[in-house]
Amino acid sequence: MKVKLLTIISFLTYQLSISQTEKLIQGKVLSNNFPLKKVEVINKTAKTSTTTDYLGDFSILVRPKDSLLFFHKNHFFTRLKISQDNIDKNNIIVNMIPRPEELDEVIVTNMKLEPFKISQQDLDKVKFEKDAASLQKYTGVYDGTIPNGMDFSRMGKGVFNLFKNDKKEELKKKTEDSSFKKLVAASIPYSFFTNDLKLKPEEKDLFIDFCDADPRSKNLIENNNILTTMDFLYAKNEMFKKVKAETKN
Repeated sequence: MKVKLLTIISFLTYQLSISQTEKLIQGKVLSNNFPLKKVEVINKTAKTSTTTDYLGDFSILVRPKDSLLFFHKNHFFTRLKISQDNIDKNNIIVNMIPRPEELDEVIVTNMKLEPFKISQQDLDKVKFEKDAASLQKYTGVYDGTIPNGMDFSRMGKGVFNLFKNDKKEELKKKTEDSSFKKLVAASIPYSFFTNDLKLKPEEKDLFIDFCDADPRSKNLIENNNILTTMDFLYAKNEMFKKVKAETKN
Protein backbone atom coordinates (compact mmCIF):
# COMPACT_ATOMS: atom_id res chain seq x y z
CA MET A 1 0.00 0.00 0.00
CA LYS A 2 2.82 2.38 0.93
CA VAL A 3 4.64 1.55 -2.31
CA LYS A 4 1.51 2.30 -4.37
CA LEU A 5 0.96 5.57 -2.51
CA LEU A 6 4.58 6.65 -3.08
CA THR A 7 4.24 5.81 -6.75
CA ILE A 8 1.11 7.96 -7.11
CA ILE A 9 2.73 10.86 -5.24
CA SER A 10 5.85 10.64 -7.42
CA PHE A 11 3.74 10.63 -10.61
CA LEU A 12 1.69 13.64 -9.48
CA THR A 13 4.87 15.50 -8.49
CA TYR A 14 6.37 14.80 -11.91
CA GLN A 15 3.22 15.99 -13.70
CA LEU A 16 3.16 19.13 -11.57
CA SER A 17 6.78 19.92 -12.37
CA ILE A 18 6.10 19.45 -16.09
CA SER A 19 3.06 21.71 -15.99
CA GLN A 20 5.07 24.36 -14.18
CA THR A 21 7.90 24.43 -16.71
CA GLU A 22 6.25 23.58 -20.03
CA LYS A 23 3.71 26.13 -21.29
CA LEU A 24 1.56 26.42 -24.38
CA ILE A 25 2.59 29.65 -26.02
CA GLN A 26 0.68 31.58 -28.70
CA GLY A 27 2.23 33.48 -31.58
CA LYS A 28 1.83 34.95 -35.06
CA VAL A 29 4.15 34.91 -38.08
CA LEU A 30 4.21 37.91 -40.42
CA SER A 31 5.97 38.92 -43.62
CA ASN A 32 5.85 42.57 -44.68
CA ASN A 33 3.05 43.03 -42.11
CA PHE A 34 0.93 40.29 -43.73
CA PRO A 35 0.05 36.97 -41.99
CA LEU A 36 2.11 34.06 -43.29
CA LYS A 37 0.38 30.69 -43.49
CA LYS A 38 1.91 27.21 -43.71
CA VAL A 39 5.05 28.20 -41.79
CA GLU A 40 6.66 25.21 -40.09
CA VAL A 41 7.38 26.04 -36.44
CA ILE A 42 9.87 23.64 -34.86
CA ASN A 43 10.87 23.45 -31.22
CA LYS A 44 14.37 22.16 -31.83
CA THR A 45 14.97 21.61 -28.12
CA ALA A 46 11.83 19.53 -27.47
CA LYS A 47 11.73 17.97 -30.97
CA THR A 48 8.12 19.05 -31.56
CA SER A 49 6.57 21.05 -34.38
CA THR A 50 3.42 22.73 -35.64
CA THR A 51 2.26 24.85 -38.60
CA THR A 52 0.73 28.31 -38.81
CA ASP A 53 -2.90 28.64 -39.95
CA TYR A 54 -4.21 30.96 -42.68
CA LEU A 55 -4.03 33.90 -40.24
CA GLY A 56 -0.38 33.14 -39.43
CA ASP A 57 -1.26 32.01 -35.88
CA PHE A 58 0.35 29.07 -34.09
CA SER A 59 0.64 27.53 -30.64
CA ILE A 60 3.36 25.24 -29.32
CA LEU A 61 4.61 23.90 -25.99
CA VAL A 62 7.83 25.57 -24.82
CA ARG A 63 10.10 26.04 -21.85
CA PRO A 64 12.54 28.87 -21.13
CA LYS A 65 15.67 28.67 -23.32
CA ASP A 66 13.97 26.45 -25.91
CA SER A 67 15.00 27.18 -29.48
CA LEU A 68 12.19 27.77 -32.01
CA LEU A 69 12.86 27.60 -35.74
CA PHE A 70 10.50 29.03 -38.36
CA PHE A 71 10.65 27.68 -41.94
CA HIS A 72 8.86 28.74 -45.10
CA LYS A 73 9.88 27.84 -48.64
CA ASN A 74 9.87 31.45 -49.88
CA HIS A 75 11.52 33.03 -46.82
CA PHE A 76 14.76 32.89 -44.88
CA PHE A 77 14.42 30.76 -41.77
CA THR A 78 14.14 32.58 -38.42
CA ARG A 79 15.40 31.42 -35.05
CA LEU A 80 14.00 32.51 -31.68
CA LYS A 81 15.30 31.58 -28.24
CA ILE A 82 12.41 31.50 -25.79
CA SER A 83 12.74 33.62 -22.65
CA GLN A 84 10.58 33.70 -19.55
CA ASP A 85 9.31 37.07 -20.72
CA ASN A 86 8.04 35.46 -23.97
CA ILE A 87 6.16 32.88 -21.92
CA ASP A 88 4.66 35.46 -19.57
CA LYS A 89 3.43 37.71 -22.41
CA ASN A 90 2.21 34.70 -24.41
CA ASN A 91 2.09 36.69 -27.64
CA ILE A 92 5.09 36.09 -29.90
CA ILE A 93 5.32 38.09 -33.12
CA VAL A 94 7.80 36.73 -35.67
CA ASN A 95 8.72 38.61 -38.84
CA MET A 96 10.19 36.54 -41.67
CA ILE A 97 12.29 38.01 -44.48
CA PRO A 98 11.38 36.99 -48.06
CA ARG A 99 14.07 35.37 -50.12
CA PRO A 100 15.14 37.15 -53.32
CA GLU A 101 13.02 35.91 -56.19
CA GLU A 102 14.83 33.69 -58.66
CA LEU A 103 13.88 34.02 -62.32
CA ASP A 104 12.63 30.88 -63.98
CA GLU A 105 14.43 29.64 -67.05
CA VAL A 106 13.71 32.00 -69.94
CA ILE A 107 13.62 30.63 -73.47
CA VAL A 108 14.29 33.26 -76.10
CA THR A 109 12.89 32.46 -79.52
CA ASN A 110 14.44 34.29 -82.42
CA MET A 111 14.98 33.95 -86.14
CA LYS A 112 17.61 31.38 -87.02
CA LEU A 113 20.23 32.49 -89.50
CA GLU A 114 22.06 30.00 -91.62
CA PRO A 115 25.70 30.10 -90.50
CA PHE A 116 28.35 30.94 -93.04
CA LYS A 117 30.73 27.96 -93.10
CA ILE A 118 34.19 27.79 -94.64
CA SER A 119 35.89 24.42 -94.86
CA GLN A 120 39.62 23.83 -94.87
CA GLN A 121 39.26 22.68 -98.48
CA ASP A 122 37.85 26.10 -99.40
CA LEU A 123 40.76 27.81 -97.64
CA ASP A 124 43.30 25.65 -99.49
CA LYS A 125 41.60 26.44 -102.80
CA VAL A 126 41.81 30.18 -102.13
CA LYS A 127 45.49 29.84 -101.20
CA PHE A 128 46.19 27.90 -104.41
CA GLU A 129 44.45 30.53 -106.54
CA LYS A 130 46.35 33.27 -104.75
CA ASP A 131 49.67 31.52 -105.42
CA ALA A 132 48.72 31.10 -109.09
CA ALA A 133 48.09 34.82 -109.40
CA SER A 134 51.27 35.82 -107.58
CA LEU A 135 53.41 38.17 -109.66
CA GLN A 136 56.54 37.33 -107.70
CA LYS A 137 56.24 33.59 -108.23
CA TYR A 138 56.04 33.76 -112.02
CA THR A 139 57.54 37.17 -112.94
CA GLY A 140 60.01 37.81 -110.12
CA VAL A 141 58.29 41.13 -109.36
CA TYR A 142 57.66 41.68 -105.60
CA ASP A 143 53.99 42.44 -104.96
CA GLY A 144 54.16 43.06 -101.18
CA THR A 145 52.89 39.60 -100.10
CA ILE A 146 54.75 37.05 -97.96
CA PRO A 147 55.25 33.85 -99.91
CA ASN A 148 55.01 30.61 -97.92
CA GLY A 149 53.78 32.61 -94.93
CA MET A 150 52.02 31.07 -91.96
CA ASP A 151 48.40 30.02 -92.35
CA PHE A 152 47.04 32.34 -89.65
CA SER A 153 43.45 31.27 -90.33
CA ARG A 154 44.16 27.65 -89.43
CA MET A 155 46.39 28.64 -86.51
CA GLY A 156 43.82 31.08 -85.14
CA LYS A 157 41.06 28.48 -85.31
CA GLY A 158 43.15 26.00 -83.28
CA VAL A 159 44.08 28.59 -80.64
CA PHE A 160 40.44 29.71 -80.35
CA ASN A 161 39.24 26.13 -79.76
CA LEU A 162 41.91 25.60 -77.11
CA PHE A 163 40.97 28.82 -75.36
CA LYS A 164 37.27 27.95 -75.54
CA ASN A 165 37.85 24.52 -73.93
CA ASP A 166 39.94 26.09 -71.16
CA LYS A 167 37.20 28.61 -70.44
CA LYS A 168 34.60 25.83 -70.25
CA GLU A 169 36.67 23.91 -67.70
CA GLU A 170 37.29 27.10 -65.71
CA LEU A 171 33.58 27.99 -65.71
CA LYS A 172 32.61 24.44 -64.71
CA LYS A 173 35.09 24.44 -61.81
CA LYS A 174 33.99 27.91 -60.70
CA THR A 175 30.33 26.84 -60.72
CA GLU A 176 31.07 23.73 -58.63
CA ASP A 177 33.16 25.70 -56.17
CA SER A 178 30.47 28.33 -55.62
CA SER A 179 27.53 25.92 -55.15
CA PHE A 180 27.90 25.81 -51.35
CA LYS A 181 28.10 29.60 -51.17
CA LYS A 182 24.92 29.85 -53.25
CA LEU A 183 23.20 27.38 -50.90
CA VAL A 184 24.17 29.46 -47.86
CA ALA A 185 23.18 32.73 -49.51
CA ALA A 186 19.76 31.33 -50.46
CA SER A 187 18.86 29.66 -47.15
CA ILE A 188 20.80 31.27 -44.28
CA PRO A 189 20.02 34.89 -43.30
CA TYR A 190 22.76 37.38 -42.46
CA SER A 191 21.55 37.67 -38.85
CA PHE A 192 22.35 33.99 -38.24
CA PHE A 193 26.08 34.66 -38.64
CA THR A 194 26.16 37.79 -36.48
CA ASN A 195 23.58 36.91 -33.81
CA ASP A 196 23.80 33.12 -33.50
CA LEU A 197 27.39 32.38 -34.51
CA LYS A 198 28.63 35.67 -33.03
CA LEU A 199 30.79 36.42 -36.06
CA LYS A 200 31.94 39.90 -36.94
CA PRO A 201 30.54 41.24 -40.24
CA GLU A 202 34.01 41.23 -41.80
CA GLU A 203 34.51 37.57 -40.80
CA LYS A 204 31.40 36.24 -42.57
CA ASP A 205 32.92 35.70 -46.04
CA LEU A 206 36.11 34.23 -44.56
CA PHE A 207 34.03 31.82 -42.46
CA ILE A 208 31.99 30.68 -45.48
CA ASP A 209 35.25 30.03 -47.39
CA PHE A 210 36.45 28.06 -44.35
CA CYS A 211 33.30 25.92 -44.46
CA ASP A 212 33.43 25.55 -48.24
CA ALA A 213 36.91 24.03 -47.96
CA ASP A 214 35.47 21.13 -45.94
CA PRO A 215 34.56 18.20 -48.28
CA ARG A 216 31.41 17.61 -46.19
CA SER A 217 29.96 20.83 -47.57
CA LYS A 218 29.42 19.01 -50.89
CA ASN A 219 27.05 16.58 -49.12
CA LEU A 220 24.91 19.52 -48.00
CA ILE A 221 24.48 20.56 -51.63
CA GLU A 222 23.30 17.09 -52.64
CA ASN A 223 20.99 16.73 -49.59
CA ASN A 224 19.65 20.24 -49.08
CA ASN A 225 18.33 20.44 -45.51
CA ILE A 226 18.36 23.66 -43.49
CA LEU A 227 18.66 21.98 -40.08
CA THR A 228 21.62 19.90 -41.28
CA THR A 229 23.23 23.00 -42.78
CA MET A 230 22.77 24.88 -39.50
CA ASP A 231 24.32 22.06 -37.47
CA PHE A 232 27.24 21.98 -39.90
CA LEU A 233 27.77 25.75 -39.56
CA TYR A 234 27.58 25.54 -35.75
CA ALA A 235 30.23 22.79 -35.72
CA LYS A 236 32.48 24.63 -38.17
CA ASN A 237 32.14 27.81 -36.11
CA GLU A 238 33.71 26.08 -33.11
CA MET A 239 36.63 24.99 -35.31
CA PHE A 240 36.85 28.49 -36.82
CA LYS A 241 37.17 30.02 -33.35
CA LYS A 242 39.96 27.58 -32.42
CA VAL A 243 41.86 28.40 -35.61
CA LYS A 244 41.55 32.12 -34.87
CA ALA A 245 42.79 31.63 -31.32
CA GLU A 246 45.77 29.58 -32.49
CA THR A 247 46.61 32.22 -35.11
CA LYS A 248 46.64 34.97 -32.47
CA ASN A 249 48.96 32.91 -30.26
